[in-house]
Amino acid sequence: MTNKDGTPIWYELMSHAPDPAQDFYGAVMGWAFDKPAGGMERDYRTFAATDGEGVGGVMKAPEAAPFVPIWAVYFGVADVDAAAAKVKSLGGSVDMEPQDIPGVGRFAFVADPQGARFYLMRGDSDADSTAFAPMKEGHCCWNELVTSDQVAALDFYGKLFGWKKSGAMPMGERGDYTFIGEGDDMIGAVMTAFETDATPFWNFAFTVPDIDMAKTAVETGGGTITHGPVELPGDQGDWMIQANDPQGAKVMFVGKRKEGAR
Repeated sequence: MTNKDGTPIWYELMSHAPDPAQDFYGAVMGWAFDKPAGGMERDYRTFAATDGEGVGGVMKAPEAAPFVPIWAVYFGVADVDAAAAKVKSLGGSVDMEPQDIPGVGRFAFVADPQGARFYLMRGDSDADSTAFAPMKEGHCCWNELVTSDQVAALDFYGKLFGWKKSGAMPMGERGDYTFIGEGDDMIGAVMTAFETDATPFWNFAFTVPDIDMAKTAVETGGGTITHGPVELPGDQGDWMIQANDPQGAKVMFVGKRKEGAR
């Protein structure tokens, strides 16, 4: 893997119910699922976009896991052990110490100082990941950190990955919606959580061809629309919905709206 440090390289849904989750996301996203041989002992299935490129996986989580269901991201790093040590030195924590997945790579599961969890990963493959590809349907198009302290979060990720603030959009009493990255390297944004006592988390948007069809598929599949569709700023004609999947995991979908749709 040659992606630079801090690049989103894989997305993972941790769920107690992987079969219903697969049915739901298969209907909404059109993802094709597969159970690879070997690797992790517990139930793990990967999914790919319609172009055949891998985007992420669904893992059956231990029943006792307190924060499941949740979507998580793997950020690529050149040295997992060094990055995990740096997370600790910057005030974060390591939930799962660095370890290997045979034939896949080395990873660690960590949390920033405010409590948002994510993975660090050094893949065995030398090929770049295309899981985060904003212009491709079925891929992730936006990474959003919902946190309790934007200043502290930006300082942490800036020191860990070298991320930079790339402008901001005012959101009234809730402060700014702060963009992360520069130019074509922008990966997402940081925002302040609506609930003051909510645990910070990473939220992700996946690209769909038709936002209204996605909304219908979410509702038909037992999910809940919590916001939208809303038109996004800019001239791309994109619309977004925030949803909870049938097990309660938060997720966003972004796509075009056909002319005349309401």
